[in-house]
Amino acid sequence: MRKQSLMLLAAAIGLAATQASAADLPRKAPAAVPPAAPPVTWTGCYIGANVGGIFGHAKADFGFGDVSRDNGGFAGGGQIGCDYQFAGGWVIGIRNMFDGTSLSRDHTFVDPVTLTTATVDFKTQWFDTLTGRIGYSWAQFAGTGWMIYAQGGVAWANSKTDLTLNGVSFGNFDKTRTGWTAGGGVEWMFAPGWSAFLEGNYMDFGDHDHTVITPLVPLCAAGCAFNTKTTATSVLVGVNYRFGWGRGPY
Repeated sequence: MRKQSLMLLAAAIGLAATQASAADLPRKAPAAVPPAAPPVTWTGCYIGANVGGIFGHAKADFGFGDVSRDNGGFAGGGQIGCDYQFAGGWVIGIRNMFDGTSLSRDHTFVDPVTLTTATVDFKTQWFDTLTGRIGYSWAQFAGTGWMIYAQGGVAWANSKTDLTLNGVSFGNFDKTRTGWTAGGGVEWMFAPGWSAFLEGNYMDFGDHDHTVITPLVPLCAAGCAFNTKTTATSVLVGVNYRFGWGRGPY
């Protein structure tokens, strides 16, 4: 009996020593959890540049006939604006864009009744748009994100019409026209603070009346009235640098 008691006591002492030794061993630290990537935000202001093409339709109506031309050219310039993101992925903003263009095309026709030869050269030297836009963003991770948007507003363009009747030049009718624009596109934030976009826009500058009075052309001795109309479509790619308020982790 005494021997069994001694054996139980020895076993208890050995178990206690084992537990104490295990308690003294260093413990492995828990694996570090990487911090979550900062969320993308479109809130803030930006400045950027763009380049692309512009495709115009110009028409001039005379009392003795009309001339209509479709033409295309180069467009390039810059933009500045601000966006505000709310309610998850919704984005609203305002932007001003100014582009120069190489849009120019001339056309000559002869009226078979009056034998009047008319040459008209249409030019659009630049356009400026002030638009509001609304968009929705998605796929926001690791500092990148996408946004699709629609926009619309007011447009201005410098349109010039050079007119020649029966070989007599009447100079040009140069005017900055006001119209409207609507369009949309997609924008990709490819790095913190940087985004690229692809968009298309339609611009309509309405109808404008002109009058030419000259005794050199019998048809216009008492006044020759004509009407011009200009519309254009632009397809542009560009890049923006985003800065200022609302950039959050950027």
